Amino acid sequence: MKPIILKVAAVIITLFALITLFMSTSVIFDLFGIREKEGNYVLFVVISNFIAGFMYLFAAYGLFTEKKWSTRLLLVTTTILIVSLIGLLIHANTGGIYEQKTIKAMLSRIAITGAFAGISWFFITKKRLA
Repeated sequence: MKPIILKVAAVIITLFALITLFMSTSVIFDLFGIREKEGNYVLFVVISNFIAGFMYLFAAYGLFTEKKWSTRLLLVTTTILIVSLIGLLIHANTGGIYEQKTIKAMLSRIAITGAFAGISWFFITKKRLA
């Protein structure tokens, strides 16, 4: 059962990574008119999501091959996203322009990344500690 859950998680996080990379790259480089559709984006949030996208790909490999370091990588990714969210909240509270959907998206992204970190910890790291 464990390998199946990890393989499915690896596939899902790979898809999440590819979508993240596509969207963040499209905003950063103004591809396909997505920058205009995103409205008042905050560049450092987009860049942190871009970085997270690459980290998701490495984490997917780690989950697929049951590497213990995938837990640490996902925790670091979650931390980066939390720091970015804090920066976004500071930006918003000091009068910076932003989209309300960005805060919701960041909270969702943090929850999803944290869930994958939990899966990695439970099915890889915890089992190796026992």
